[in-house]
Amino acid sequence: MSQAIEIPNLDILAQELAAIQQTGSKRIALLGSRHVPITHQQLIEMMSYALVLGGNRLMTSGATGTNAAAIKGAMRADPNLLTVILPQSLERQPRESKEQLQQVIHLVENPENDALSLGEASAMCNSEIISRCQQLICFAFHDSHTLLQTCAEAEEQRKLVTLFYFD
Repeated sequence: MSQAIEIPNLDILAQELAAIQQTGSKRIALLGSRHVPITHQQLIEMMSYALVLGGNRLMTSGATGTNAAAIKGAMRADPNLLTVILPQSLERQPRESKEQLQQVIHLVENPENDALSLGEASAMCNSEIISRCQQLICFAFHDSHTLLQTCAEAEEQRKLVTLFYFD
C-alpha cells in the first residue's frame, strides 16, 4: 500500500521565498508566553534587538516573559521602531510591567477592554497586532490556547508564521 505524499501549500512557499528575498524592513509581531525561563528571555531579547537593529518595526503586547524580553531588546536597538499594543489599559497591567511600558514611545492602550477577562482581551489584542504585521514570531507551549489560535489566525491571513515551542 502506498502512502500519499503531502505537497506543501504553494502560497506558503511563495510567501516564504518572498520573505527571504525581501531586503527592506518588515513589520514583525513577536508574541509569546508569560512563563519563560530567564535563558529563553535573554535569547528573545537578543532576537528582538537584532530584528530592530536591522531596521524592522517590531510589535508586541505588554505582558511579562516573552513580550517584556522583546520590548527590552527593541528599546535597546531603537525605541522608535517598537509598538506595544496592550490588551487593556496601562492601569490594568501588572506592576512589574508598568515601569517598562511607561518608557515605550508607541504605546496603544485598549481601556474599552478593561471589563473583559485577560484571556478575552488578549485574544482581541493579538488579532489587532497580527492585522498590523507582515510576519509573526511566536513562542508558546503546546497548551497555549490563545497563542496557538493567534498563529492559526495569522496563517489564515497569509502572514508568515514562525512558531517556537518551549516544551
